[in-house]
Formats: sequence, structure tokens, C-alpha cells
Amino acid sequence: MGNSYAGQLKSARFEEALHNSIEASLRCSSVVPRPIFSQLYLDPDQHPFSSADVKPKVEDLDKDLVHRYTQNGSLDFSNSLTVTEMEDDEDDEEMSDSNSPPIPYSQKPAPEGSCTTDGFCQAGKDLRLVSLCMEQIDIPAGFLLVGAKSPNLPEHILVCAVDKRFLPDDHGKNALLGFSGNCIGCGERGFRYFTEFSNHINLKLTTQPKKQKHLKYYLVRSSQGVLSKGPLICWKECRSRQSSASCHSVKPNSSVSSTVTPENGTTNGYKSGFTQTDAANGNSSHGGKSSASSSTPARPGNYSLSPRPSYAAGDQATMFTSGPPKKRHRGWYPGSPVPQPGLVVPVPTVRPLSRTEPLLSAPVPQTPLTGILQPRPIPAGETVIVPENLLSNSGVRPVILIGYGTLPYFYGNVGDIVVSPLLVNCYKIPQLENKDLEQLGLTGSQLLSVENMILLTIQYLVRLGQHQSRALAESMLTTSEFLKEISYELITGKVSFLASHFKTTSLGDDLDKLLEKMQQRRGDNVITPFNGDLNECVSPQEAASMIPTQNLDLDNETFQIYQPQLTVARKLLSQVCAIADSGSQSLDLGHFSKVDFIIIVPKSEVLVQQTLQRIRQSGVLVDLGLEENGTAHQRAEKYVVRLDNEIQTKFDVFMRRVKQNPYTLFVLVHDNSHVELTSVISGSLSHGEPSHGLADRVINCREVLEAFNLLVLQVSSFPYTLQTQQSRISSSNEVHWIQLDTLEDVGCEEKLYFGLNEYSKSLQWGITSPLLRCDETFEKMVNTLLERYPRLHSMVVRCYLLIQQYSEALMALTTMASLRDHSTPETLSIMDDLISSPGKNKSGRGHMLIIRVPSVQLAMLAKERLQEVRDKLGLQYRFEIILGNPASELSVATHFVARLKTWRGNEPEEWMPRTYQDLEGLPCIVILTGKDPLGETFPRSLKYCDLRLIDSSYLTRTALEQEVGLACCYVSKEVIRGPTVALDLSGKEQERAAVSENDSDELLIDLERPQSNSSAVTGTSGSIMENGVSSSSTADKSQKQSLIPSFQSPAASVGLDEGVSAGMAGAGEALKQECDSLGPQMASSTTSKPSSSSSGPRTLPWAGQPLRGCRGLHAALPPIVILSKAAYSLLGSQKGGKLPSSSSLLPHADVAWVSSLRPFLHKDMSSEEQSLYYRQWTSARQHHADYSNQPDPASGTRTFHPRRLLLTGPPQVGKTGSYLQFLRILFRMLIRLLEVDVYDEEEINADHSESSEVSQSEGEPWPDIESFSKMPFDVSVHDPKYSLMSLVYTEKLAGVKQEVIKESKVEEPRKRETVSMMLTKYAAYNTFHHCEQCHQYMDFTSAAQMSDSTLHAFTFSSSMLGEEVQLYFIIPKSKESHFVFSKQGKHLESMRLPLVSDKNLNAVKSPIFTPSSGRHEHGLLNLFHAMEGISHLHLLVVKEYEMPLYRKYWPNHIMLVLPGMFNNAGVGAARFLIKELSYHNLELERNRLEELGIKRQCVWPFIVVMDDSCVLWNIHSIQEQTSQPMEAGISSKNVSLKSVLQHIEATPKIVHYALLGIQKWSSKLTSQSLKAPFSRCHVHDFILLNIDLTQNVQYDFNRYFCEDVDFNLRTNSSGLLICRFNNFSLMKKHIQVGGQRDFIIKPKIMVSESLAPILPLQYICAPDSEHTLLAAPAQFLLEKFLQHASYKLFPKAICNFKSPVLAIDCYLNIGPEVAICYISSRPHSNNVNCEGVCFSGLLLYLCDSFVGADLLKKFKFLKGATLCVICQDRSSLRQTIVRLELEDEWQFRLRDEFQTANSSDDKPLYFLTGRHV
Repeated sequence: MGNSYAGQLKSARFEEALHNSIEASLRCSSVVPRPIFSQLYLDPDQHPFSSADVKPKVEDLDKDLVHRYTQNGSLDFSNSLTVTEMEDDEDDEEMSDSNSPPIPYSQKPAPEGSCTTDGFCQAGKDLRLVSLCMEQIDIPAGFLLVGAKSPNLPEHILVCAVDKRFLPDDHGKNALLGFSGNCIGCGERGFRYFTEFSNHINLKLTTQPKKQKHLKYYLVRSSQGVLSKGPLICWKECRSRQSSASCHSVKPNSSVSSTVTPENGTTNGYKSGFTQTDAANGNSSHGGKSSASSSTPARPGNYSLSPRPSYAAGDQATMFTSGPPKKRHRGWYPGSPVPQPGLVVPVPTVRPLSRTEPLLSAPVPQTPLTGILQPRPIPAGETVIVPENLLSNSGVRPVILIGYGTLPYFYGNVGDIVVSPLLVNCYKIPQLENKDLEQLGLTGSQLLSVENMILLTIQYLVRLGQHQSRALAESMLTTSEFLKEISYELITGKVSFLASHFKTTSLGDDLDKLLEKMQQRRGDNVITPFNGDLNECVSPQEAASMIPTQNLDLDNETFQIYQPQLTVARKLLSQVCAIADSGSQSLDLGHFSKVDFIIIVPKSEVLVQQTLQRIRQSGVLVDLGLEENGTAHQRAEKYVVRLDNEIQTKFDVFMRRVKQNPYTLFVLVHDNSHVELTSVISGSLSHGEPSHGLADRVINCREVLEAFNLLVLQVSSFPYTLQTQQSRISSSNEVHWIQLDTLEDVGCEEKLYFGLNEYSKSLQWGITSPLLRCDETFEKMVNTLLERYPRLHSMVVRCYLLIQQYSEALMALTTMASLRDHSTPETLSIMDDLISSPGKNKSGRGHMLIIRVPSVQLAMLAKERLQEVRDKLGLQYRFEIILGNPASELSVATHFVARLKTWRGNEPEEWMPRTYQDLEGLPCIVILTGKDPLGETFPRSLKYCDLRLIDSSYLTRTALEQEVGLACCYVSKEVIRGPTVALDLSGKEQERAAVSENDSDELLIDLERPQSNSSAVTGTSGSIMENGVSSSSTADKSQKQSLIPSFQSPAASVGLDEGVSAGMAGAGEALKQECDSLGPQMASSTTSKPSSSSSGPRTLPWAGQPLRGCRGLHAALPPIVILSKAAYSLLGSQKGGKLPSSSSLLPHADVAWVSSLRPFLHKDMSSEEQSLYYRQWTSARQHHADYSNQPDPASGTRTFHPRRLLLTGPPQVGKTGSYLQFLRILFRMLIRLLEVDVYDEEEINADHSESSEVSQSEGEPWPDIESFSKMPFDVSVHDPKYSLMSLVYTEKLAGVKQEVIKESKVEEPRKRETVSMMLTKYAAYNTFHHCEQCHQYMDFTSAAQMSDSTLHAFTFSSSMLGEEVQLYFIIPKSKESHFVFSKQGKHLESMRLPLVSDKNLNAVKSPIFTPSSGRHEHGLLNLFHAMEGISHLHLLVVKEYEMPLYRKYWPNHIMLVLPGMFNNAGVGAARFLIKELSYHNLELERNRLEELGIKRQCVWPFIVVMDDSCVLWNIHSIQEQTSQPMEAGISSKNVSLKSVLQHIEATPKIVHYALLGIQKWSSKLTSQSLKAPFSRCHVHDFILLNIDLTQNVQYDFNRYFCEDVDFNLRTNSSGLLICRFNNFSLMKKHIQVGGQRDFIIKPKIMVSESLAPILPLQYICAPDSEHTLLAAPAQFLLEKFLQHASYKLFPKAICNFKSPVLAIDCYLNIGPEVAICYISSRPHSNNVNCEGVCFSGLLLYLCDSFVGADLLKKFKFLKGATLCVICQDRSSLRQTIVRLELEDEWQFRLRDEFQTANSSDDKPLYFLTGRHV
């Protein structure tokens, strides 16, 4: 027979056809691809391929044989051909090889232009060994280099690369038929035929090419690296030996499983509690769709999952004999007894569904392998007969999946088969718009057809090897399902074979007898608990009474909040504020004055205790005022509730509290909210899953959703199940943990977070004791066992093996050294560390090892077995074994509790460890069980985390990452101080490594840890020299070469070489540690390292050994994590970017991908971006609690719960501390909303030395006009806001020493003193206040009312402005009663004024005007509470451009809108217009009321002008002075604005006062300042203004600053009375926005963006100069210039208060170093006595005709005194100089003329300076 197709590698043949088909269809867009099966089966000389891809090992086959024998008691050949058949087959093959005559062979001519030289390939590349012996030749894994002989070159060997499966083993057996090879000359790969290959390498044969003839030698490398001829390839074998010894191991079986044999008379019936599959129900786990793999039944193999006994062994031979037909049997029909052995194809498992009648009459299997008949090619439309015995033989109904092409007609027992479209349906991708495709980076033409996708799926499934198919099958089960399955296997005794296997040790001894013998040998004594060797024994009594040294280390007791936690708490708070500000009316923070909370946690006793501890340590209950200090400890328990069956009653109590306390804001914290988030509805179907739906019932119930005073905060490390298309949380309400990208960001933080990303990255550090490991030796053992026990769940097998490993390691380390070689080095080193560390000192501290066993039954088994071994070996006082079961409390032996108490110090007698953190320092094994880890925190003494059981059942992102989350923790910066590459959290290794040049900063690795060669490259366990154990597993040769550099360091060197900076190492291998190959002599617990920077030895002990020179910090490295191979390959393969490979998995078992076509999750996505990705691409499954929250079908809008937030952050990062801090600052903020910062400053320029006011009698409610008018006016300004202002000259000031005033050049605004005050019921509020009482006052009820306010123009003429002024009133309907309108046309005539004689206790008479700018939200314009809700007239005075904003926020307020010309004006203009308007209105009202017979003087002439920052009013009284000569106290009481106004308005003869006001509050108010109840002095901020008396005194409408001081001085000089009530005080709120703020002064024409700030001296310039012109009002520039120019303008006046500057008719601030003497030019005015004063300067500002030359001549000036004359323009400046005859006494120079730096359009002001001569 020719060898063209002989024995072709089955999958290779299949793949080739598949590949060609796919390629053809990809190349042509229109033609339908040729079906793959027609290629395979219709080609004339192909024969069906057999399924043995993988060469079985002889040892495995032998084991198999023995296994059958031992299990069945007799050899079972039901799966094999008979011996004679087999020999016949062999003879057939051999006949064509040697016995038959040679077949004449004509070689195909070489392609045109190709090379035909002997020894070279057709591409012209040299293949001769002599040329290639020194070359490095790369070959794929599984290939070998062999030498071929060419008949034309007898002296040369040609080098080829051949797949070793096609080569024989040492006995000349087991070579697969066929060929697979590569040309190592030109690199061409994939020669599938030796004929084709021999042509390519120019063998030029005359006979049929045969590999057996021409592949002669193995090639090997010598120690010098030279490639040379090795041993002969042994092609011939002993015929008789093969046929007898391994007759059962026929190839077909070898690939699927070498143990596909029935045990105990049935096939491997994998019993299961489920009878229906999703596939059968058409409702798979993908929300109605099914995945490709989920519905492809396969044939009997390791898992035939029929719930009833399958066909008997004897039946199998008739139906399924193994082996392909011979080549001579061309056709193959269903009746033929030779089907192809099964491919391994997975079937999805199924969730139980409530369906009355199953679709399949026979129970359907749930996993992989059921029988499928091999189809023969059938023309479309042909009939296929379904045989009668199909169902009875196979035990299940085959499912025929529609793939591609037309189905045949089925005839016969058609009820025995199922035809299903499920496979095709998997690929129905929704029609994608072009924009969707663009987002995916695709075009429509790139999408595969459904046929091609099916082909690719089949190719993938064909490639699945035996273990992958088992893994795939197991991964289909949910966690609950696989735990049930394990439970079932244990209960039904299916594990008995496995258990009996482990009854003996690896050496074959009976384990129990051995342990008994050891116990007898030791007698009653036990190994010493600590501070002693493992061979030292003591009596149990002595062991129990040994007391360790006290080692107080309560670092974990003190509750601290670290900076990142503070930051995240603030982020949470600002998000709550954002909800309140969103305008959705869903949260009104102003409503609440208290915070209360409840924390809901998953069902874990330890987690409850841990949360309680955090609450108690944080003191949050006392801080929130919820509990008293003494009782808070006990009462904490009512604030933590776990999700168990009792939750409903506790929760109902909480919800009652929520309803009963509407002014308390409650926060429901749902911690670990991703756990058990199933819906209530699915819970009712879940049959005995008690936790199902509990969280949903609580979190999503109607009361929670509707309670306006309840915030829900869901907290999770793995939030993906909360981030679906149906999420109830808005993405804007997610708060993500802050990313600290660099060590610099961490700043002074002492500890760094070490999480999943850091674990993945640590593999690139290049240290040979990696923190993330895979125990290869263990994995090999597991694989061997899995083949032997195909019917058991792999976790059961792994667990039994792990128990044996730990048991034997314990025995090996104590009594039986011979067992050392049978424990994996990883296990041995862990146990060695665990049991030896307590012996090293008197404290007895040690490490914790976590073994994670999810199944509770397996965990209990593990605990019992390990405890038994431990006790028999006498180690029961050395270390504890604890079952960490979420359902129960921790149970620790009393002698260990006593030891813990000693370490902790002063614990009470009844103290017990309740959390894992309480076990700090205890040497122990914690067997952690339960479905999920639930967020429990472990102590710093945790050193090892064994996750070898976490395998293929954990293939979702959440499941896998939360397991590794157990080990995440904070590590001290001291540990990983040096080259920041080590802990680089951002992946910028290259940049960083180059910077770090500090020799002494190296990564220190604790040498107490076992040195294993699990390197970052291979992940294999190497030898652990300190234990004297060598590992049997070695790395691939190709991998080894890359490792060589890190293994060649001398044994004695430790740490990084001093002279080499870390920067020199490449990024990937920065920090290769040279402590890799430390010999045993170095493996002491600490190793001192000589270092120039440290005076003594430096070590890095584990927690429990204090670190020298580190402020007592315990530098613990993160725990070492040992993973299964599956988990390691996912978590250890981070290639850069922030996310490990596990991030590409399905995020959570309760969600499904929306589409199989979706963009990748990028490796650098932040958690915010990941959230948006999952929200777009995942959907909640039917049993998920969010499933019911579907988007609105019509609009597509999603419904989010407005008061729900999500806090996410990596595991163990500190989220609990963060949300407790959030509760605290939320409470503080609510209190702050009830608090206000008010100015608290002492009066300035106070002089109580001689008071002329003592004549007043104390305690008088009102001033007496007679005596008051005799008091002198105090011209000094006392308001502290004017502390940086020019002093007003008085005769007293002349005596003040000059150095009292410090020279201050202040440019920055100084920080004014404030103090926090609680708001009272009488406060004025801004827009953020809402309450039931004032909401009508504040809000309009509907949008319609906005138009209810009407606009009215009001015109009057102003003599000052010299023109008509038009103001606008905006009057809401509700306020129209305050105005008078004309009868026709609603023209506004006047604003109503009361009479002086009116006495209405429910009203104030004076209209209140509040000018406001820039404070539409923050201005305190809500006077409802301040006025006690009574009727009052309040007008907001606003600039035209701000009117819409004020109108929006204060729709119910009357607005007075200033003309547009005043948009840039200062506060002077507003006050001027208020006063002018009010006087004009007074006249109109007098006229109107006079017609009604009321006298003109009876109309009320006062208005109130108050700032928009007046918040609270107080009344003060002096308490009775006691006999002691002490300062009398002051009692103060908060009062309403109403009572203050009503009191002042009741002043007798009030119309004779021009201005009335009250003093500014200060905490330093003394009884001295209240001695006089009334003062005649300046009043500010809140005044009653008599517009009648002050008719001729105007505010300067140009002014920006000090307009009130200027007005007060002018009023006083006119002889009018100003009275301040001292027993009232005003508190002013510090508002940070708006108000009288400075303009930002910018150049009028911007040349460039980045200009230096403009200084005050640049605000003026010479006229017509090239100076930069500024965009600011001229008056503003002038006033700002004068404040800073006193040194330039009035040098003689600096600190010379005897000689002030004379200012006529104006007060301007010219700097605090200068005093101003204010003089009014009006006849008969009251002026200060300035006889004998020599003035140091003269200031004339816009002076009018009252100022004349004669007036000026009355005053004396110092020699060298200076003059400043300011006018509106240049001509009036010249006229003024002439009119006032100034040139007689003052000398002017041309260069002394200036203007403000405005353009001429902005009307600059001009001034001239001169010197007195």
C-alpha cells in the first residue's frame, strides 16, 4: 500500500480540510464553502481517521491495565480488538513495508526555478549537519531534530525537524502512522506527507518515500553546544511482545482516555440530580441562546452522564468496537460495527427548569460524552434509517445539530433522535449598524458566515484534549451545582476507590498503622510547643502551661483612617451632594439633622464580628450621636445584620425607624453586595438554597426604593454583577477607589496596597521565590489521578491529594524522612516553615496557612485528617488547625487562646478570638470553606495561601479574583522601598527604573522563605535547597535557556550587587535577586547584608519580629499564593497594562454577554471604563436580582434608583474604614448645613480710656434724643473689615505714637477670622435651604407662575446724574398688594409706605432693600425665618445682566433691576439708586396720601438697606456684677430680624435720626463695649436710613470701596444724627463667592494668554503714552491705585498722624500708613478741629463749586507736602487748577499729569500731582 494517506494523523487531516475550507470561504465572498465533511469523506482515497492524537505513555498504559485488573477482578477487553484482528492489522502494514516487491516510483518534478542541489532544500538553504552543527535551531514544542540520509550524499546527514509523535519510543513502538515535519533550512512548516517532505529536501528517491527508511538518527547537542549524530532511531520492534503485552492499548482509545472502560459493569455513569439540559429545553444559560459548546453531545468517554446504568459492557462491543476501518473498506454504513471512537465534546450543564414534560423521553446527559454515529456522506434528500436498537444501545438519544447544508430524511425509530437548531442559533449575531462595527474595528465584509463560525467551533472542540474537556464540563456547572455534585459523590460513596487509594502512603505503607506506630514510639509526650526543636518532647501538662513572652503588637487594634480612605469618603460625600443638587428632587439634605445606618453583610459569622470590631474601634456610633460612650460597645450589634433567615424581622425594625424619623438620613450599607445577588422569584424555585433572593428582598423592596430619607450604598470589590444593562445604579453614582499610580503619589503613607495587579506584576520582578506560584509537580500528580478516576469531580481528586501531600509532608519533617521525595517541594517547604517557625524563639509566634476548600464536606474531611495526623505526630501544641466555615464561629483550642491572650496583654478573662485578625501570630492552618470568600480580613501573619483546589470551576472573573483577593493586603514601604519598579503600580517600568540610582534601596526578600526555582518564566517548582528536597519537575529546555542568567549567581552573594543600580537591569527583569541559589548554609532565618548605608545588619522579618530602625513598623511581605495551573495561566500572564488576563473572562456567573461580537476589554482600562464596558456588553441572567429592571421598551431609557450608590475598590483595600468615615463626614456636613461661618473680629481703633458716653443710663431700651444729640460723633472707623484702610483723623490721633501702625504692603487679601455658628430658627438662608414652612416663600408651584411676575418700568429724574433714570421692577403676582397701580393699563405708580403712627405687631414698616451681585445661589435672601413668617416688603436690587439668574432662583421675590449703564458699577451706585428711588417714591406716596387727608410728615420715611450676607441677629445684656472685682459677664441671645427692626422702629422721635444701625458681633464683645447702650458713630452693613432727612446727602455712585464711611462722614458733617444700638449685634456670614469682588484686571487687547499679573502701579499712566490699556472701569482702577500709592503720592504723610492728608468732601482709602482729615466744604457743616495742624498733603477728588480758593487758604501745609487733584477729564483738570489758584502755592511739572490706564472710550480719570512751595 502506498503511504500517501496511510495512517494520517486524524486531527491533522481534519484540521487540514477544515483549514482549507475556512480559507476558501474567507477568500471568496460569494461562493458557498464546500462542506468540510464532504471533503473528508467523499474524496476517493481517504479513509476515516482515528482519534489518537496524543501518544500515550507506556507507563500510563501499563497502569491502565493493572487498574482494570484490580477494579474488575479480571481483564476486560470489551473496548479492544481481538488479538488476531490486531496482528492482522500489523501484518497488513508490514507487508507493504518489506515483504511486497518495491513499487516503482516516479518523483514529481521540482517546481520551476527551485534549487535541486543535493544537501539543500528547494528554497536553496543548506541542510547538511556539518554546516548547521554550530547553529541555534529553534523548533516548536514537541518536535525533535533528526538526521535523514540521502542516497546521493552517503557521507552527509541532512537535518530535519519532526513531530516526535511520529517517531518510535525506545522499544520501537508507538510511533503514529503518517508524518509531520518542518524544513529547518527555509523554515517552511506543516509538511503532512513524507513524500512531499522528501521532495522538498531533494532526497531524489527511486522508491516510494518512507520515513522508516530515510529518517535514521536522533541529533543531540554536546556539552559544548555542538549538534552531532546521536543514537539510531529504532524503527523495528518485537512483534510478539507487542501483540501480547499491550494488546488492549489500541490507538483509538489513547487520545480520549486510556480508561474509557466500564467499572463495575457500567460505563462511567456520572450520576447527577438533574434530568433536563438547557439544550433540550431550548433555554440555555445564555438567555435563550446557547453557546456553541453547550449543545454538542459527544460519545461515551470519561463522562457518560446518564442518571441510570448505561449499556452493559458486553453490548458495547457490538455497537462500538474501536478502530478505524482498513483502507480497503471504502464505505462505512450505520450498520457497520466499526464507528470512529468519540471526539470529546462538551454539553452544557443545566439549571433546573420548571417544565412538566421533558423534551427527551430518556433522561439526557449533562456533560460531554454520549455516542454519536459516524455519518457517511449522504446526498441531500436521501433517506437515513434510524436503527431499532439505537436507544437501548446508547442509553441516550443522539442529538443531531443542524450545521450547514440540507438534512437527509430520517426513517425508522425517529423518536430516538433529536434534531436541534441550537448550534446554529448560537451564531445569530444581531444585525449590527455600521457605527457598531466601527466601534469594534470591523467592516461588514470581515464578519464570518455562520457556516465558518460553526467550522471554527468544531475545530476548537476537536482540539480539546481529555483534561480540557473535563475542565470545560466542570466549568459549565454553577458554584452551587458543583458543590452539590461533590456532596453527592461523598454521600453516595463514589469516592471510596479514591479514599482507599490514599489509605496507604506513597511508599505503600498503611497510613493509619504507621501513625499508630509513631504515636506509640513517642509515648504520652508531645513535641515542645515553641522555643525548641521538633525532636524535643515535653509532657502535655507542661506543654499546656508554657507561657510565651508577651509581645504587644496591637497595630491592628488601633483604628486609623489613611489618606486614600479619607479621599474616597470625600468622593462619596460629594456624590451624595451631587444627587442633592441634581434638581431631581430625590434628596433634600437641608431636611436632615442626623445620620443613622445599618450594614448588611453576607452570611459569615466572622465577617459580622469583623465589621462589629471596625464599628467599635472607629467610634462612629458615638460620633454620630447614636449611642452613649459606655453602651456603644454592646449596642453595636444592632447596626450589623447578616443575610440569613432572620434578616426580615431585623430589617422590618430598621425600616420602622426609617419611617418614624423623617429628619434622620439613614444609610443602608450593603457590603460585599456582589454575593448571592439572585432574585426573590428565582429564590422560590431554587429548592433549598436558603440565601437565594434575600438580598433582593431587602435592597430592592418598595419601602427602600421609596423612602426619601434612605440612601443605599452598595460596596463591592467585584462589582461586575452590579454593572449590567439592567443595573439599578447610575454610572455617575459609582465611586471608585483612587488609583495611586506612583510611589510619589503615596507620599507619607507608610503602607502600600498589594493587590491582584501587583501579584501579577511581581512575576516580572525576576526573583526566584515568586509570590504567585504554580505547583507543577502537584499538577502532574493530579492529572495522573484524574485519568484513573474519570467519574469524580476534579476538586474531590485534588482535595484528597492535597490532604495526602500535607499529611506526608508533616510525617517527612518529623519522623519519616524517606517520605520527603514524595511530597512536592512546595508543600514540604510550607509545612517546614509552619512547624519550625514557633520553635525559633520564646514568643512562640508563627505563620498562618490558608487552605481554600470550597466544599464544606471536603473541608471537614481535610480538617479531621490533618488534625489526626498532627495529633498522632504530637504536634497538637505546636500549631492549630481551624475550620473557617462562614456558618460558624471560630473554634480555637484553649491553650492557643491562652497564648493569644498573653500576646495581646490586657484582654478580659472571657476573651475569645472572633475574627481571623484576632489570630495574629498564631501558627495555624485555616481550612477556609464556603462557596465564596466573603471579604474576611486575615492577620499580617498570613504567609501562605493555598489555592490549588481553585481550578476549572472558577472560570469567571469574580470567582477567580475573589479567591486571590484573600491574600491582598497592605505592605510596609520599608519592605519594598527601593527601585520603585518592584511595586510599580502603573506599568511605567522603563521610565522609573532608569531614575532609581540609590545603591542602598534594594528590594529585600526575606530569606526565611523557601527558595524555590519557580521562576517568573516557567512557574515550575525548582529545588528547595534549604530543605534538602529536589523537585522532579524540570522546565522545558527552551525555557531553561532563558533562565540561565538568574541561576548563575554565586551562592554567597545576597541582595542586589552594591555597584549596580537597579536601573541598569531591563524593565522586565529589574530586581533579579541574587539570593536565588543560596546554599543551605545561608538559609538561616535572617541574613545580614553589608551595606554602606546601614550601620548594622538589616533583615526583613515577618510580622511578629520587630523591624529594627523602622519606627516599630512590621515589614511583612505579601502572602505567597499557590495556584492551580488553570488559575496560574490566567493570573500570571499579565503582559503589560493594568489588568491580568482574568479580566477577559465572563465577569460573573449571574450575567451573560450581550453579544459574542464585542470589543476587547483593554488592558489599561480604569475601573470607571470597565464599568461602562460591562454596562454596555453584559446583561443580567433571569435569576439575577436586576433582571426585572429592564429598560423601557418604548424609549429605551433605563431606570436607576436615584439614592443608590456603589463603592468599588480592590479587596482588602480599606473600604469598610472608608464608608464609616463617609458616615462621619456626612453627619458633619449635615451639621455644617445647620452651621454657618461668621466673621469674628474685634473692633479696630477702639479707645475705651475716656468715654464721654457714660452719661447715658445703662439698660435704656432707646436713646434719649436730647442727651444723644449732645454726644460728639466718633469719626474713627471701628468695623474690622476696614483694618487696612486709612485712619480718619481726630485730635486724639495726633497723640498716637507713629510706630503703632506697622507698615503693611498687602497685595493678597488677608484671611479674616471666622467662627462656626449653629443656625437657629431666626437665620436668613440661601437657596440651598428647603423646609415645609418656607417653601411657598421660596418656590413657585408650577412653571406657569414664572410668567405671573410682571415687569414695570419706573422713571424719575436725578439731579446728581443730571438725567432721567429708568429702573425696572419685577413684581410677582403675590406681591402686587405692596404697590399702587393706575386704574387703567396697570401702570406702576408707587410703592406703598406705612405711616409713622402705624402699630402692627405682625409687620415691619420699613421696606428692606438688599443689593446683591454674583450670589444668586449663595446670597442670604430668604428672610422668611428671620422675619418669623410675618408680612414684610423685601426688594432684591440686582444688575441688569444678572436679573435672569436671580429671577430663576428667587421667583417669589420683588426685583429692582438697575439700568444697564450700571452693569460694571460698584456698590455705591446701587446704594445711590436705592436712596434716590426711595426719596422719589416717598414724595409720590406723600402726594397720594395727602389727597386722602394724611399729613406729609406722617408717611414713614425709613428704608432698611442690608447686605446679602447678614445671617443672624443677637441681643446682649450685661449680667449682674458679683461682689468679686471681676469683669461682668454678657448674656447673649439669638433673636429674629423682625424683633430687631420692630424695636428700632419703635424708637421715640425716630424721624429725627438720619441713620440707625447695630454693632458687628464678635466673640470678644465685652461688658465695656456694652456700657454705653448707644453710640454716635459709623454704622455699616445693616442700616435704617431716613431718606427724608438725608435728602441732600448722597452716596457717591462712582464708588467701589468705603462708600459707607464716605456717606457716614458726609451725613455727620451735615449735622445729622447717626445712632448705633450696642445691645443688638449682627452676624455676617463668610460667603466665598460674589459680592463686592475685585475685577480681574486684564489688558484691553490680549496679546498673549500668559501675561504676568498687572501691579497696582500700572493702573495709571501718562496721558497719550504707549502704556498697556486695561479693561476695567476708570473709578475702580483709581481707587485700587490710591490704596497702594501712598508712598508715591504722599511721602510726607507716611506714619505721620500729626500731619494728615487733607481730603475735602470725600473719604478715599489711600493706604493704612496714612491718616485722612475729612473736611466738608459746605457752609455750617460740623468739622473736626484742625487748628494748628500742618497737613502733609491735599486730596481734591471731583470737587464741586463749594470748594473755592478761599477755603483752601485757611489750611497750613508742611514744606514739601504733596497735592493730588482728580478730575473727570483733562479740561476740567486745568480749569480746576486755575479756579482754585493752586499755582500760587503748589509747583507743577508737565510730567506730573496722569490718567487711569483706560482707553478713551472708557472715559479715563485724570489727575495732577504737585509739591507745596
